[in-house]
Amino acid sequence: SMKFRELKLRKNPDCPVCSDNPAQKTLIDYEQFCGIPKQRAEEEKRGALPAITVEDLRDRRARGDDFVLLDVRDPHELEISVLPGSVKIPLGELPARVGELSTADEIVVHCKMGGRSAQAVQFLLDSGFRKVWNVTGGINAWAERIDPSLPKY
Repeated sequence: SMKFRELKLRKNPDCPVCSDNPAQKTLIDYEQFCGIPKQRAEEEKRGALPAITVEDLRDRRARGDDFVLLDVRDPHELEISVLPGSVKIPLGELPARVGELSTADEIVVHCKMGGRSAQAVQFLLDSGFRKVWNVTGGINAWAERIDPSLPKY
């Protein structure tokens, strides 16, 4: 019972991408477009957060180190890809659910690319947790460098 509609749109002769004389001929800088440099500058202002690479995380998992892997992505993202054994608490729910975590545990936090997990690490540090680390590059870095079979989004 699904239906689709097609709309015909007139080409904008002044469009910077699709006009006869486009001004934009290359891909945009995605990180700049999404404000990631600004986010990094804010993180540097606050001071460097404790972080580990995906290779460090892989090695810790392989050794069987005792730590909590905290995934702070939203539920719809968990349907795309997930690291087995992770505790799932979306960043927006973390303040209300922080009691589910123990300050005695080592906690490694990840998200899609590292921004939300950095916020979670800062929140946990501010809440009295001392053994927390941000996974640099998040699950996308894991998919690129550790497990290419994992979907990226």
